[in-house]
Amino acid sequence: MQLLIVRHGIAEDRETWSPHDDDSRPLTADGKKKMKEAAKGLQALIPKVDVLASSPLTRAMQTAMILAKVYGTAEPVKVDALIPGQHPPAFAVWLRTQVTRKTVAVVGHEPTLGSIISWLAAGIEQSCVELGKGGACLLQLGERIDAREARIEWVLRPSHLGALG
Repeated sequence: MQLLIVRHGIAEDRETWSPHDDDSRPLTADGKKKMKEAAKGLQALIPKVDVLASSPLTRAMQTAMILAKVYGTAEPVKVDALIPGQHPPAFAVWLRTQVTRKTVAVVGHEPTLGSIISWLAAGIEQSCVELGKGGACLLQLGERIDAREARIEWVLRPSHLGALG
């Protein structure tokens, strides 16, 4: 299985948005534009995804909807294990339900995504990889979905993805 991990695009500033609930913080207009460009680059690298999942937070869901439109997939599945502060083993439980899929794409937040990548590839929960907003990482997973069972294929910045699109 391939696991495409994408960080949400550029969102409204946390301090400016502070009177509102952080969970509802949306992408900026520029964030949407850059994410559309990055999504085209992702599709050039990974032409098809079998399932698209996202953190239920607004900025991640908006990013996932952009990916869904580019890929022509169904609406993203909301996965609570992608909410900030969750631990990689909780995500692995959900991912194991997807073992029949060839390519799984997920959208979430830092440092949770970096922790998932680090745990799957190196067996440590502390993040060793940081994705920029709109950046992505591709992991190759073997038969077992567990710590130290993945291989990192690539990690790309959003600017690189935009150039590919």
